[in-house]
Amino acid sequence: MTPPENSSKSKLRVLIADDIQETRRSLRLMLSMNPEVIVVAIAKNGAEAIDLAREHHPDIAILDINMPKVDGLEAFKEIHQIHPDIGCIIITADRDTTPLGVAMAIGAQEFLLKPFSIEELNEAVDRVTLVVEESRRKLAAAGKINQKSEAYLKQLADEYAKSKRADDVAEAVFEQLAENPECDLRWLRTLAMLYIVRQEWGKLKALADRLEKQAKKL
Repeated sequence: MTPPENSSKSKLRVLIADDIQETRRSLRLMLSMNPEVIVVAIAKNGAEAIDLAREHHPDIAILDINMPKVDGLEAFKEIHQIHPDIGCIIITADRDTTPLGVAMAIGAQEFLLKPFSIEELNEAVDRVTLVVEESRRKLAAAGKINQKSEAYLKQLADEYAKSKRADDVAEAVFEQLAENPECDLRWLRTLAMLYIVRQEWGKLKALADRLEKQAKKL
């Protein structure tokens, strides 16, 4: 693996879903102005959003309420079951505030009324990011990501290794995997690189001893 970059924060992965092409374009343009964000998928309806979320595992989903096939609220319910650690911003042009309560009840963190400014969007993204990061850190540290904890942790670890992620969330995930005495050597090596980047020398020494012992067994 290539060593993680000297940054403790990787780009936030965002999925956009709206049935209006102009809205999709505007959202992508606004998000492109944020150096902390990368749009990984764009959907035209809720059904596509579910499929793309399953494929790309974004950090945040931005979903319009009124979409064909599957609306935004139903789509988020399904996406949340697939990835319980995902954040969500619900958007709508409807002045009825009833969906706001529904959105929050199913786990969405933010609700934006169209049209909204780039500042409002970025502020919502920032708030959701804080919630997602804290939630993932706690879940990973507790080993309670979901019922498929081991497989899910490996999926996250693979994604974090590819994106060279080196923040608290990534560390918690790799440390949870390392608790397994039969942990794959590549995850231990990745964790060692992460400790170097974060200058956590005490943890690195303990892990180096373990790596040396495992290397002798090979």
